[in-house]
Amino acid sequence: MNYNSVDLNELVEYCNQTLRSGDFKDYCPNGLQIQGRPQVQKILTGVTACQALLDEAVEWQADLVLVHHGYFWKGESAVLTGIKHRRIKTLMVNDISLLAYHLPLDAHPTLGNNARLGLRLGLESEDSMEPGNPLGLGNIGHVSEPCTLKSFSRLIAQHLEREPQVIAGGEHKVSKVAWCTGAAERHIDTALALGADTYISGEISEPVVHIAREAGIHYIGAGHHATERYGVQALGEHLARHFGIEHRFVDIANPV
Repeated sequence: MNYNSVDLNELVEYCNQTLRSGDFKDYCPNGLQIQGRPQVQKILTGVTACQALLDEAVEWQADLVLVHHGYFWKGESAVLTGIKHRRIKTLMVNDISLLAYHLPLDAHPTLGNNARLGLRLGLESEDSMEPGNPLGLGNIGHVSEPCTLKSFSRLIAQHLEREPQVIAGGEHKVSKVAWCTGAAERHIDTALALGADTYISGEISEPVVHIAREAGIHYIGAGHHATERYGVQALGEHLARHFGIEHRFVDIANPV
């Protein structure tokens, strides 16, 4: 198959507009974080711009790496030493661009992590967890048929290929479900306020166990990495179709 190439600036601007990245207040810069060669034919996507992903990009001769977790987080040191030096040097020496979208990729209504997780689990989304906010994070909806927590947990394990951490909030069935990928476990309070009987997120923390038990809501920690694999894949596939360029997703295993 013959692939096209696209101007880097055109691709970045398209992503910024599609994800409305300028409308978010985030913990990191969204968009182009490191500039590489001016033409893009091969995009490699992954969840986090770790060294293993960058090594895959070099081997595959990618022009651009697209991730959910990039660099330059709020509060981190600006010094380029150690791991950060090696990562950024890998990109710059090989003239590979780094494009990263954090909250914009969580929130997008069709390409986002929450939208894609819902589709994968067969959840019927009704609204975001911030009703009325077009940039709202998380979703609220229903399973197609009420089911037991045990059977729903098995479904999640099957589709995400990892065993979730499950805290039962009683004996009731799973029906109205809220979900927000990644480190969003403390949004369980919002899920409760929206009337959800089950809340899915990526990570779990000690206080959330007690909240779930005492408030009577099921909590499922399905994995930070596992719940955030699908948005960046969807965006990469969308860009490949739109621009006629080549895309490859690499899943660097992460148990968290």
